[in-house]
Amino acid sequence: MKNVLFIHQNFPGQFRGIALALSGRTDWRVLGICRDGAAGLPGIEMLRYKLHRHPANGTHHYLHGYENGVLHGQAVLRLLISLKKGGYRPDVIVGHPGWGETLYVKEVFPHTSLIHFCEYYYHTRGADAGFDPEFPLDINDAARIRTRNAMHLLNLEQCDLGVTPTRWQHSLHPSAYRDKIHIIHEGIDTACLRPDMGATLKLPNGRILRAGDAVVTYVARNLEPYRGFHKFMRALPTILRCHPDCEVVIVGGNEVSYGNKPVDARDWRSKMLMENPVDQNRVHFLGKVPYEVFKKVLQVSAAHVYLTYPFVLSWSMLEAMASGCVVIGSKTAPVEEVIKHGETGILVNFHDHMELAESVLSVLHRRVDTALMRATARECMAKRYKLETGVQQYEMLINGSHPSSHAMPD
Repeated sequence: MKNVLFIHQNFPGQFRGIALALSGRTDWRVLGICRDGAAGLPGIEMLRYKLHRHPANGTHHYLHGYENGVLHGQAVLRLLISLKKGGYRPDVIVGHPGWGETLYVKEVFPHTSLIHFCEYYYHTRGADAGFDPEFPLDINDAARIRTRNAMHLLNLEQCDLGVTPTRWQHSLHPSAYRDKIHIIHEGIDTACLRPDMGATLKLPNGRILRAGDAVVTYVARNLEPYRGFHKFMRALPTILRCHPDCEVVIVGGNEVSYGNKPVDARDWRSKMLMENPVDQNRVHFLGKVPYEVFKKVLQVSAAHVYLTYPFVLSWSMLEAMASGCVVIGSKTAPVEEVIKHGETGILVNFHDHMELAESVLSVLHRRVDTALMRATARECMAKRYKLETGVQQYEMLINGSHPSSHAMPD
């Protein structure tokens, strides 16, 4: 029996599909390491850690993220030493290095193959930082970002192989390391996510929305500028005025996943509602919802908005396409990699909320062939991003049989 060890602060994260697949095999034993409080997966043994302290207040602010990574690495190191003393020997370790958890893996298991999920390598130009002129990048932020990459360089140096989901993310990594990073998207469950013309969604006020209604949807983990929430909110007054019968459903929390909180409001939702008052009898904020509700939101959608800085691509956009949504997406690199304008969705200038409003209205008023676009988008997901393909390619890496290409299929 072979041993595979997954390390991910918030396990399973991106490893859900491959971890479940291997746990169902009789020839693999799956073990996971995660931070205390992570969800875990039923049937998979988990070891959980806690940090023994947080970064010191006196640490230079450029180095706070690095010290935090060292602390995560230390916590995992203690678990690995204990495992080795107990006789455990992993045949392969698959980890997300972004929080520093895998920094010291090779000190305990120097001959074990280490596969890293290379999610993002930061840049001070040409990516997310400084992209939005409303939030200019100052020299201190640029220096902090540059310093942050020190940990990522160590991670790239010590891993045997890397995996990254998209060409865009692959292109951000230093050229010296790209040859060992394979482009493998972990995949989405296209069998579970599908159109349903009989779908209904019950809103908190009791109203029922149905597939075929004029429903505009927006989904993000949290409502914030990185995912274009401010642009979406500025487009809403025009959309609501020009289509008096449409309803808007917004899914997402009020925290911050990326970037900063607003300085003059409790959260971005409050700020944008103050700047753009809308009829909240027609604009429905659902907060964070169970997955089954999320699926219904996508199935009743007539026009789904997905905006993002040049950053990590959200699963939710792919899930929307698999559900047969017409996606109006930002013309930014990660989105352009997936959506072909006019065929699998509609692309708009991230910074132009009036263009966004007009594109949403063109879909609601059926000025584009939405039926063909929905079908083509779903076909694209089934061909390029289905879960089974991602699992198969991950298995090839873990088994030592590397995928033949570093490129996603066209």
